[in-house]
Parts: sequence; structure tokens; C-alpha cells
Amino acid sequence: MQQPSVGTLPVVSRWQGRAIGLMDLDAFFASVEQLDHPEWRNLPVIVGGSADRRGVVATASYEARRFGVHSAMPSAIAEHLCPNAIWTRGDFARYREVSNQVMSILVDETPLVEQVSIDEAFFDITPGRFSCENPLEICRRIQKRVAQLGITCSIGLASNKTVAKIASERDKPRGLTVVPPGAEALFLAPLPVREMSGIGKAAESALSAIDVHTLGELAACDPSKMRQLFGVLGPRMVMRAAGRESSAVRPRAQTEEIKSISHERTFANDLTNAKDIRAAIEYVAALTGTRLRAKGLQGTEVTLKLKFDAAHVKTACSRLEAPTDDERAFGRVALSLLGEIWQPGMSIRLVGVAISRFGDACSRQMSLFEEDRTDHRNPRRDLRSLALATDEVKRRFGEQSIAYGHDLRLQQTLSNTTPKNKRDF
Repeated sequence: MQQPSVGTLPVVSRWQGRAIGLMDLDAFFASVEQLDHPEWRNLPVIVGGSADRRGVVATASYEARRFGVHSAMPSAIAEHLCPNAIWTRGDFARYREVSNQVMSILVDETPLVEQVSIDEAFFDITPGRFSCENPLEICRRIQKRVAQLGITCSIGLASNKTVAKIASERDKPRGLTVVPPGAEALFLAPLPVREMSGIGKAAESALSAIDVHTLGELAACDPSKMRQLFGVLGPRMVMRAAGRESSAVRPRAQTEEIKSISHERTFANDLTNAKDIRAAIEYVAALTGTRLRAKGLQGTEVTLKLKFDAAHVKTACSRLEAPTDDERAFGRVALSLLGEIWQPGMSIRLVGVAISRFGDACSRQMSLFEEDRTDHRNPRRDLRSLALATDEVKRRFGEQSIAYGHDLRLQQTLSNTTPKNKRDF
């Protein structure tokens, strides 16, 4: 087993305080394919859509990454970079099966497991909560048990989610990077600001303009100045860069029935202009679409929620002919509902979009890279492939790494409403 990487950080024999891990499965989809096809081991494997149908790369094995192939890259470019790669469209049901096995390993160690994607999860192994064992030994055991499944994982161990996430990326594959309590600022300080999730290209450019390039420099910024630049997210960025985040690992009960997937956003300044309101609906619908695809759910009922002030909330809903997880489809319906609950001159404080009715016919899991077998130029399939590629880029590099027109229009007005995933909208 690889020794934990701590660089110049102090090593402690006894962990004091919170212990949060982030487990990231290494090149997960490609690793499962190599597990199921032993003859593909040590060869470049790419999971994704075909180049002649404008597909995208979902995951590339480390052998393929040496050629410059990476997630969300257009398949045509990947094919050019690595012409001898083995291509497969992927089997999401199989990936979900292996993912569930891995998550069960984490739950064996602690009930506080927060799965954030099919191949990533936070887990809380703070000494004294459910075990008195050294967190480092628990992480080593997790890695060993995952390896027994035939795949590998990298783990970041720290006192909070932000540091654990960054640490998990420092030494891949099969890495175990430990940041002991009290060493968070030392670990983060020299890293580029883009290393922190939530800081995309636009935010990086804005920070660069004020001569802030590292997380240490960001941590030293005046929170009030950051609020002027980034709204309510600014002070939180400073706090996270200083290693002082304190959000809890929040597991969802395995037996909980998801009745709806939704997102909502509050705005620092009320929206009154019809164009701004429509842009807000498109923006929130896109966030809901991302969550639907991450959960593997498709629904047929669309609900638009508008909050005018603390005491006045209105909703309107409509049914779709077929289940979907594509915001381009249900977003149009949400926009069509606007006239039912809003009239020109009315001020809007909050916008929400929800999808529900995940019946058996609606919740079938489509292949991540499914292509239309009868129409090679199916624009609907191309748009879904684009949505999936966008999801992957944002997951890897932060929500601000890709911005559409409706995102940019609202950039200065967004507040910090917590994303919703609850039983009722």
C-alpha cells in the first residue's frame, strides 16, 4: 500500500478534532471496463460516445491520459490524440453496481457518508463519534477493500470538506494525502485558486485582476471586498481558502424516497425585468437538470416556483409527454408557466424549478453515452451529450468553469440559497 503523502506537513500520531475524508475512484468508468475485460489492462481505454456522432469522452484510463485525453473532451480530438485507444460506450448499470459496492464499504466504517457523484463521496470518521481508531488507518483499510473489488481509489483526509477534496486530487491514482488538523492553511496557501472547487475561469480572471493568484493570497483578502466582487459567495471563498470551512457530512437515508429534484435561487436584488426573470428560470432549470442526471432520474411533472416576498409564494405545474432529465425540454415548459403566476411590474425574490413523478416508466437509466441508433444526426441526443459533458466539466473544475448567457446575465445578482433535494418542493 502506498504511503500517505503529506509533503512538509506535520504528521500526528493521534488525531485531534474532525476527520473528513473524500474518496475519489480512479478513472472509474475506464477502471471498471478494464476489470471486466482483463485483456484491456495496461492499455489505453476511453469510455464515451463515438467521434462520428459528435460524442464526448466520459472517462479515460491513465494509459490514455498520457496522450492528453481527458474527461469532457470531444471524441474526435481524443481519437486524434490516441488513435490506438480501445473505445467503449459504457455500461451505466454496471458502474452503478460497482459504485454501490464501494459505498457499502464506506458505510461499514461510518454512517456519515455523503455521496456526491457515482465515483466520489465524503465520509466523517472523526475519532470518538463511531470509532476511536486513527482516521489514517481507516482510510488505509478503505483503500485496501476497494482494491479487492478490482479497482482503486484516492483519498484526501483533512478536517473539512474543502481541504479533503483538494487533497484527494494531489496524488492520483491510489493516493492517500493527509492534512492534519491545524495544517490546513499551510497546505492550501501555495496552491492556485483554481484548485478550490467553485472557482472557475471567470472567478479566476476576476481574482487575477486584483493580483490574487493563490489560495493563500485569497485567504488574506478582505471579506467585504470579496463580497463586492462575488456577492454573498465572496466571504465564504475567503473562509474556505483559509481552511476554515465547517460544513457537515450530510448522508441521505438509503431508504428515503425521492419525490422531487429541485433547485432554487434567491436574488440579492429583486427581479422585475422579464428578460432577467426568464434568464433566471433557464439558469435554475439547468441546475435542476444537472442534479437529475447525477441521480439517474427522469420525470414528467414540471413545477415553477416564484417568491415575491417573505409571505407570498406562487407555484404552477405542467406535465410532459415523456420523462426527461434535459433542461432544454423541461426548461421550456417552466418558461411557459411564467405567465400563469407573474405579471409585468411584479418583483421576484426567488425562482425555483422542480421535476417530479419518477414512476417506473420515468426513472429508467439511459446510457450516459447512448446514441440514437436510427438517426445519426439526432440533435436531441447531441444536446444531451453536451449537457453530460458540461456536468462533468463543472464537477471536475467547479460550477463557474462553464457559463452560458443566462448565467452571465445573473452573475452579480445571485444569493446563496441552498440547493434543494427534498420530498416536497
